[in-house]
Amino acid sequence: MKSNLLRYSVLLMLTELICINKNIFAQGLNAGEIHGNFQLDAQYYNPDSAIGALPVPEKFLMNSFTNLIYTNGNFSAGVRFESYLNTMLGFDPRYVGNGFPYRFASFSQDNFSITVGNYYEQFGSGLIFRSYEERGLGFDNAMDGVRVKYTLLKGIHLKGIVGKQRYYFNQGPGIVRGIDGEIALNELIPSFKEKKTKLYGGGSFVSKYQVDQDPIYVLPENVGAWAARLKVNRGGWSFYSECAGKINDPSSVNNFVYKKGGGLLLNTSYSQKGFGINLSGKVIDNMNFRSDRTAQNNDLLINYLPALTRQHTYNLAATIYPYATQPNGEMAYQGDITYTLKKDSKLGGKYGTTILVNYAAANGLNTEPVASGLGYKPDYFKLGDVYYKDFNIELQKKISKPLKFTLFYANFVYNKDVAQGKVNEGMVYANIEVLEFTYKFNDKHALRMELQGLQTKQDMGDWATIVAEYTISPKWFFSTVNQYNYGNPNKDSRLLYPIGQIGFIKNSTRITLGYGRQRAGIFCIGGICRVVPASNGATISISSSF
Repeated sequence: MKSNLLRYSVLLMLTELICINKNIFAQGLNAGEIHGNFQLDAQYYNPDSAIGALPVPEKFLMNSFTNLIYTNGNFSAGVRFESYLNTMLGFDPRYVGNGFPYRFASFSQDNFSITVGNYYEQFGSGLIFRSYEERGLGFDNAMDGVRVKYTLLKGIHLKGIVGKQRYYFNQGPGIVRGIDGEIALNELIPSFKEKKTKLYGGGSFVSKYQVDQDPIYVLPENVGAWAARLKVNRGGWSFYSECAGKINDPSSVNNFVYKKGGGLLLNTSYSQKGFGINLSGKVIDNMNFRSDRTAQNNDLLINYLPALTRQHTYNLAATIYPYATQPNGEMAYQGDITYTLKKDSKLGGKYGTTILVNYAAANGLNTEPVASGLGYKPDYFKLGDVYYKDFNIELQKKISKPLKFTLFYANFVYNKDVAQGKVNEGMVYANIEVLEFTYKFNDKHALRMELQGLQTKQDMGDWATIVAEYTISPKWFFSTVNQYNYGNPNKDSRLLYPIGQIGFIKNSTRITLGYGRQRAGIFCIGGICRVVPASNGATISISSSF
């Protein structure tokens, strides 16, 4: 009943906006503008016992959405309609049916703005608060409430938020409240304005309220978290640091321990023409923060804990052994160097050569158990068990105007029990090699190919992948991907996973048709993951904007 009332009220609001817009236009006044976008993804499913693709009762599943945004001067309003009939495999089945889970109105004037309804926001790097959407993961923790932004003085910016989080087509039980402030010293202090060193500081406080109805534990109903950050820029140098803390927050994720949480994130980088270096490190200790203490997986996350790992784009490196941040405890670090050998040099050749080197590692905390419900005591000066290691090097080279290629190598150390929640599957050691080349026949026609290999003595054994994409610019593309698990210890599982696609693009509209096999695995973006089941069938994707 509540869902129907919301649906009717949103439709009524849209109808009124359209009528008002027409009346204003008829009177020759500023009618504002309406923009939006649309996307539909659907698949027809075939059972395939060889890869573990089970029958789908509906045969055809679909995810789709449409955004409509109206703007007129300082005012804007919008809605998003979503339809899951029924939810595609790999996305949470609690996304089901139709509805308007996102609607907002916003007004800004001078140094002040206010948004009512749904909104996305982030404080600092997100260690204690980040509300965002990642549609590829089926992740959306949009706030529903009120957000206020105010520039107190030039260089002093304030934000305040209060609301509940999206929980599929409903809301989570907890209330989230927060305030964030940032100071740009070079704007605030006139004598600093012309200085080469740029200084920024900021701080945040976020709390969540959830009533305690637990029959066993006495749980805090108000849980607060704080964070402070500093950013320094000078020339090609940049430094960022953020530290965070959280009071005791017993939950199902941390096994209801009453230990306080904390986090530290450090990043420094330097870049100039032809050279760049970036170093990052973090410590995460009991920083799972949700508006429902019983939530699991990706549900009702208040904060965001970035994974300090390279976001791989090659198929085998990105999909076989992805890594997700471990909120209960993790020490991680990453470094990468990019260097371009100059054009017309002995090593750089006619067009130059670019080399990228990256190393990332994540370990558990070194801990010892303690009594009194506090769980454990960490030793931050010692590394715990290895969770993940990734060393990779990439060479990009243009041979001639029509031909360029990339060589890529990666070595993985992967704790499958930790990263994928398995039991007694242990460590995986793997090597991956990729040869990619692109050949442009002319201004419109181009061919890109990837030859990939993965070797390991553990897990599912060796893999090979071939990717081919032919583009007829600007409208057409044709692609095929074929994975082959040729080294699987189980000979019956040495299977091919071919997928073919054809796409058409015109202006802002894109249509893609595909058919093939999808292996079971895990898909991750930025340290957040979802499980992808095996499937076999035809797919269609349509997107457009206006």
